[in-house]
Amino acid sequence: MMEKVNLDGAVVNRIRFKLNGREKNLDVASHENLVDLLVRLDHFSARESCGQGLCGCCTVLVDEIPVSACLTLAQLVDGSEVKTAEGLAPPGELDFVQRAFIEEGAFQCGFCTPGFVMMTHALLKETVDPSETEIREYLAGNLCRCAAYPEIIRAVKTAARNRPERTEKP
Repeated sequence: MMEKVNLDGAVVNRIRFKLNGREKNLDVASHENLVDLLVRLDHFSARESCGQGLCGCCTVLVDEIPVSACLTLAQLVDGSEVKTAEGLAPPGELDFVQRAFIEEGAFQCGFCTPGFVMMTHALLKETVDPSETEIREYLAGNLCRCAAYPEIIRAVKTAARNRPERTEKP
């Protein structure tokens, strides 16, 4: 990371990272958080809502680990791989978790859905067939203001059943 100062006196660092599989090499201010950087890069699925890491709307995966992008300084992803909901499937397509959320009606307004989808991906990497209790505990940091929780739990179970690793034939 190379450090410099911009005209406003803010420290600026050059970082390199992968965003949804594409290499990025750019300058970020030392105070810039990841959710603001993603917006600057036209990735809008991670949404800042609470700004305190309490709602899960800005959840992204950094090296496959879910993080609150509103609390993560952009310079900390230097050398990492960042995945957002936009990068889960090719443009115009949906991945198995996104399809499950649609099939089960697991969203109302859709504002929180990308965060739940990213957390579901992380959960399904850890647990093949999560119980309802495991799902509730894992998603406890994500809030849905429309109260679509029963549908979200069904969507996670559907995604677990329909994940590609479970449906592919040898």
